[in-house]
Amino acid sequence: DSLESVEDLEAVIANPVADAELLLLAASHPALSEDLALAFLERRDLVPRVLEQMARNARVMKSRKARLALVTHQKTPRHVSLPRIRHLFVFEMMQVALLPQVPADVKLVAEETLISRIETISPGERLTLAKRGSAAIVAALLHDEERRIVEAALDNPRLTEVLVVKSLLREAKDVSAILPPDVCRHPKWSVRKDVRVALLRNPYTPLAFAITFSQSFTVPMLKELFEQSRLPEKIKSYLLEIAENRRHRRGTPTGEVEKD
Repeated sequence: DSLESVEDLEAVIANPVADAELLLLAASHPALSEDLALAFLERRDLVPRVLEQMARNARVMKSRKARLALVTHQKTPRHVSLPRIRHLFVFEMMQVALLPQVPADVKLVAEETLISRIETISPGERLTLAKRGSAAIVAALLHDEERRIVEAALDNPRLTEVLVVKSLLREAKDVSAILPPDVCRHPKWSVRKDVRVALLRNPYTPLAFAITFSQSFTVPMLKELFEQSRLPEKIKSYLLEIAENRRHRRGTPTGEVEKD
């Protein structure tokens, strides 16, 4: 069989039971336009060798939309999709990381590639990523130098408590001075117990918030928590003194968690 005209090509692409050899011919056809390629790539019955053939079609691969559709197709072989990720635009990589049909390892490469370029991305693009990006991308933006971007990242519904805690507990050289105060003020994250623990271990947590959050824990809990805390020693001693005074004043049993 052969495809002698664009009409033949269109017929094969539209035919849900087209022969595999015809699909191979269609994928490599020199008349395969961007629109036809995008329609072709909407098919979920394509086998890897057809997608490999399309990746060799020079006319199709000039189209950014077609390249993105090829990368995000669930049947595209890894040796075809992964090398093309690094040539995508910022928001195309974000899209790869978010689409449900994209395999997990392909999403991971898209996220890692994007995160590796964060320092070269414009503030406006970073703000959009903070608002709309996947959890891993948003977590990377929690350490941005602009407060509006950090605030947008904290509001992203994909962000998890585990990632907030992990960000607060990063090595001292990687800790952002912007993040802890913003988390302290955040209505969602500031009330989480594990987040409060992380804040009491972070050197940039403001004293007023540290005093408030320390009231969620007993003296023994605070002593244990402070063994791994990077708060200044004077502040840790001060918080323990406040907690001791509060316990004596209230007569709180040692093992009881004190309330705010």
